[in-house]
Amino acid sequence: MKKLRVGVIGAGANTRLRHIPGFQAIEGVTIDVVCNRSEVSSRSAADAFGIPRIARTWQEVVADSEIDAICIGTWPYLHAPITIAALAAGKHVLTEARMAMNAEQAEQMLSASQNRPDLVAQIVPSPFTLKWDKTVQKILAAETLGELREVSFSKSLGLNVDAGSPLNWRQDRSLSGNNTMMLGIYYEVVQRWLRIEPERVIAHGSVFTKQRRRSDSDEEVTVEIPETLDAIAEYENGLRLSCRMTGLELGSGLDRIVLSGSKGSLRLDLLAGELWLALLGDKEELVEPEAADEGSWRVEADFVDSIRNGMPVTLTSFEDGLAYMRFTDAVARSIESDASWQTL
Repeated sequence: MKKLRVGVIGAGANTRLRHIPGFQAIEGVTIDVVCNRSEVSSRSAADAFGIPRIARTWQEVVADSEIDAICIGTWPYLHAPITIAALAAGKHVLTEARMAMNAEQAEQMLSASQNRPDLVAQIVPSPFTLKWDKTVQKILAAETLGELREVSFSKSLGLNVDAGSPLNWRQDRSLSGNNTMMLGIYYEVVQRWLRIEPERVIAHGSVFTKQRRRSDSDEEVTVEIPETLDAIAEYENGLRLSCRMTGLELGSGLDRIVLSGSKGSLRLDLLAGELWLALLGDKEELVEPEAADEGSWRVEADFVDSIRNGMPVTLTSFEDGLAYMRFTDAVARSIESDASWQTL
């Protein structure tokens, strides 16, 4: 088995929790170098996980002739430049979600990957529904719900309630771009299940704490990314998508995705970790995935399988990433234009 040498750029929470342990658990895969935001934090990650080398800049990792693949764990603002440079340098790429700052950058990343079809380019997928994805897709394929009429998702949390808290990276357009709260993560799931894109979207968002200080200084900055939003999208076949995202709600809140058709509804309650099916004339019933259909986190293993065995990327391809960036861009345009319809 050929050894695969990985370089990590960005060693934040998810990289430490998932990516580094995931790669180190695979036979023949090593993490040889790590680069974080500072030499101190790079050394901390290296010491914690037994990584032999650190780099001062991400460019050093990309140019390293000893590295075969790059794992990008940074915020979205660096995803495009690192990805494009890594592919040009002959490195396979696994990049953290969201794919990019906007659809334009996503298109550039996709083009770079298409110029190197010999290399694997993969995005970390939205993880919340992995357990149920195949089950939901089977229910939709069997037309159990009848004619699908509406899909909705709702996500609430109290991230933006405290006016005294500093600007977080999801609110910082210079780091996050057009990604708004967790909109793209949930839309990616809907896209995964339906495999179609809407024609147009209309959205409205609000910011209540207009100024926040940066987390690393006392500088006050204007908050541009909405703290709460509602969006409605329409598909060519008449299907409607309703999206509710708010960072203003304290308490347990809502975290669910619902698919409603002419014969019934399917409700995934992510807080409870339960999938419920309600059909006309029947009581709502709990749906448990069959053993063969139950998914789990295997992002690093899938990435390595694609490199070693040519397995196609399904979770998540650059084409899929561009599709969800088109949606988040259209939502951002609609909000900025005071809730006008925007085409994707």
